[in-house]
Amino acid sequence: MTGAPPRLTRRFLLAAALGGTTAGCWSDEPPGPDPAPSNPSNPSNPSEEAAIFELSFTTESRYRPFALVGTEAGRATAAAPGVQRSEDGPVAPFCAVEAGVSGSDRPAGRVVLGLVGDQEHVVAFHDPEARRVGIEVRAGGRTRVVRRKKVDLPAAYRLAFALCENQVTVLVDTGDGWRPVVTERDRVRARTDLRRPETLEGMRYGYGTTEEGAGRLEDVRWGLFGMTGLRDQHLVQHADGTPYVQDGKAYFTATCAGLGFFQQAHCGVFSLDLAGPERLEHVGQLFFHRDGLLLGDHAGQLVRDGDRWLVAMSSWGDFDFDGVHVRHTESTEDLLHGVHVLGSTPTALPTSVSSWDPGITRIDGRWHVSFVESPSQDPFDFHPALAVGGDGPEWHERLELVGADTSLHQCEGPILAQVQGEWWFLASDGDARHYPVYDLRMRRVGRLDAPYGTNIPHPQLVPLEDGDHLLVTFDGTQFTEKVMGYGGHGDVIVMRSKD
Repeated sequence: MTGAPPRLTRRFLLAAALGGTTAGCWSDEPPGPDPAPSNPSNPSNPSEEAAIFELSFTTESRYRPFALVGTEAGRATAAAPGVQRSEDGPVAPFCAVEAGVSGSDRPAGRVVLGLVGDQEHVVAFHDPEARRVGIEVRAGGRTRVVRRKKVDLPAAYRLAFALCENQVTVLVDTGDGWRPVVTERDRVRARTDLRRPETLEGMRYGYGTTEEGAGRLEDVRWGLFGMTGLRDQHLVQHADGTPYVQDGKAYFTATCAGLGFFQQAHCGVFSLDLAGPERLEHVGQLFFHRDGLLLGDHAGQLVRDGDRWLVAMSSWGDFDFDGVHVRHTESTEDLLHGVHVLGSTPTALPTSVSSWDPGITRIDGRWHVSFVESPSQDPFDFHPALAVGGDGPEWHERLELVGADTSLHQCEGPILAQVQGEWWFLASDGDARHYPVYDLRMRRVGRLDAPYGTNIPHPQLVPLEDGDHLLVTFDGTQFTEKVMGYGGHGDVIVMRSKD
């Protein structure tokens, strides 16, 4: 058990991120003691160590996933003078346009990339003569530059426009990778709301130059935004908890970190080759249409139940430090691949406070739902909880609370995992810096033997056919915090434990 955490306000969270402190990492004290490991199947002999406590994980690989254009919708090898529009636009306000620019000896006009409609536009620009990059919005018959910055760019470089929710970012690559130069959300949102379908549906991907002297555009790409990092990995599984595996690949949902805070992230689907589990491959994207808006709800799970997909997600897409809740839907479409925009319904979890990180599994004929309870998001205070439902087909009906560990205050990422026939409830304690293990009565029985990095990494176990286990998680490594602030984490980390 840990002591009460320091007060975490919005100001503290953002200031700490800018100063190099990672969310969930507010205590440097050594972790407190855990109860001795016990075996719930044999409670009369608690000294008999369960198989989960025989697992000892070591890091096998880590990498940084990053892609501005994650799902390519179009490409042009070169662009003639003038701003051109593609025939298509994004299905959700998460997209990017990037291009190579060859400069001119007599610069004039501007390079423009972004979203362009008949009467409105939201674009990134580079003015080589003024040596400025910026963000321009045209809405309601008025055009405004909402943010700009002076830059010195070489004769050849790459320029990018990225939209995540209503936040627009201009990035450049001069040979050392993409770096954000300027970003803006509030001033964009004050003039237009790209989350609204009626606003977005008139927009098309746009690219070009306003005058011939602005430079030449080459290798233009556009499509849905990818990620600056990944977090909240949750195994895609069958209803009974068995991993959903096709052609030797397991699948995961994961939060695709965006260029900004929680609202700028969205949900992606990824595959992992179990024969060589070094990297996750991006194979699908999920967005959600609710409350009249197109949003990037994330931190959830996909479960295969018969011929349908069960979907559970957290309502981070419109987070404003005033509540989060779990939502659900189902579909018979192939949600593992391609791009999908889904409706959803609030889930009636047995809690009177905020909730997120849902995980659902049918164990012994009854639905079990792991989730996070959060009595406050300003300051943040959250802990793991478990509910059990009936034996009917709908996992979200007649749920009753089994228990919650209210002694913890920075603990999330609840996972239901089976090791050698025994079911466990796992979580991640950001204060104590370890992964607590509970039985299905929410009795704390020990902790995983696994490295604990920065942020609050989720302990997603993946059983392998040879008896080994993987632990697929993330850390708090940010993407250019100085410009973008908190929210662009993290690296993907794959651990292995031999049985």
